[in-house]
Amino acid sequence: MNIGVVGAGSWGTSLANVLGKKGYAVQLWAYEAELIEYMRKHRENNMYLPGISLNQNLSFTSSLQDAVAQEVVVLVPPSQLMRTVLKQAAPFFNPEATVISASKGIENTTLELMSHVIKEALEGRHNQGKTAFISGPTFAREIALEIPSAAVVAAEKEEVATMARDLFSTDYFRIYSNDDVVGTEIGGALKNIVALAAGVCDGLQYGNNTRAALITRGLAEMKRVGFALGARAETFSGLAGMGDLVLTCTGDLSRNRTVGIALGEGKKLNDILAHMNMVAEGVETTRSAYQLAKKLEIDVPIINQMYAVLFEDKDPRAAVIELMRRSLKSEYI
Repeated sequence: MNIGVVGAGSWGTSLANVLGKKGYAVQLWAYEAELIEYMRKHRENNMYLPGISLNQNLSFTSSLQDAVAQEVVVLVPPSQLMRTVLKQAAPFFNPEATVISASKGIENTTLELMSHVIKEALEGRHNQGKTAFISGPTFAREIALEIPSAAVVAAEKEEVATMARDLFSTDYFRIYSNDDVVGTEIGGALKNIVALAAGVCDGLQYGNNTRAALITRGLAEMKRVGFALGARAETFSGLAGMGDLVLTCTGDLSRNRTVGIALGEGKKLNDILAHMNMVAEGVETTRSAYQLAKKLEIDVPIINQMYAVLFEDKDPRAAVIELMRRSLKSEYI
């Protein structure tokens, strides 16, 4: 089986390496020509996954056409670039390819999940029933180091989810499957916003009580949005919900938590992002989640305060105080 992986960030590179180690021929596409040349010469992604040796079954290409003309295409561009990349790639897709998205986010301009973006961008070019979505508590570096990890893959058709599950599963990477695409995507997108907020609290040097409360109430907001879009409750108790939320809110490798810490320490967003070479998806997802919640008329106080901190220059400490002073209510409302 020939596989194309679109996006050579840390996550795309790590997933490509998993597949290469399993014996698949993998073409890894990157936008940066200099990165392609470096990976070809040194078999290492020095820009996004330094220190990890890339399997001999990986080849590297700057041709989007070559990458997507495969039996399986794994999509890992930043969520805000997914539509742009797919519009360029659409004419070259194998119509019967299995497409697996590993990008987490909500498109700013349309407020759509990646499942809708992919469907629209590939309409008439691809069998829409052969699309799956992988999510869960997975830091790319730990997968690359073969540290035991688990994730979930969702698809509307059981056979597609099973195929994708079997494709990625190894002795160190255990994949589960479900058919709740919306819940899996909402969990993967919104947990990044809660991770930003957790980082803010860490930057303010609050304690474990604060983080535990934030994770729990953040999960409540994720559920509200998910339920409004048709997601199932059990998905948010699983790997794409609570699992990913705990990881990104507590792990030192979390880019979103790192951004939050810097905000809590008083740094400005533009300065923080200027010193990062990887995307913190939660920043742009906060824009779209804030607008989506308004559209759906859903109460999301943590998301609202995170939006104010990121884009309205609100003092992080004032945001926390405002959350604590909200009118009291039942936990289950």
